[in-house]
Amino acid sequence: MRKIILAAAIVGAALTVSACSESTEDAAGAAVDGAVDDTAANLDNAGAAVEGAADDAGAAVEGAADDVGAAVDTGADAAAAGAAAAEAEVQGGTPSQAAAD
Repeated sequence: MRKIILAAAIVGAALTVSACSESTEDAAGAAVDGAVDDTAANLDNAGAAVEGAADDAGAAVEGAADDVGAAVDTGADAAAAGAAAAEAEVQGGTPSQAAAD
């Protein structure tokens, strides 16, 4: 009789472990699926962030190039005015006459 009760207890324990393993497997599968979804979302967000940063960098470079172009134009205008003033002083005329030459 003891052996029958012991065998029944062992079978019951085995069934409990088996059921527990199945629910653990289901939970692990759900966790993996969730991790895959989270990773995909994070990759999408990272791609959008990189694209936004590249756009911002491009706009900054374009703005800097425009600023450099404006500075060059201003410098060229100042140099031309200075040259006209120097020529006028040497020739004894006005800067506008020297610029017209």
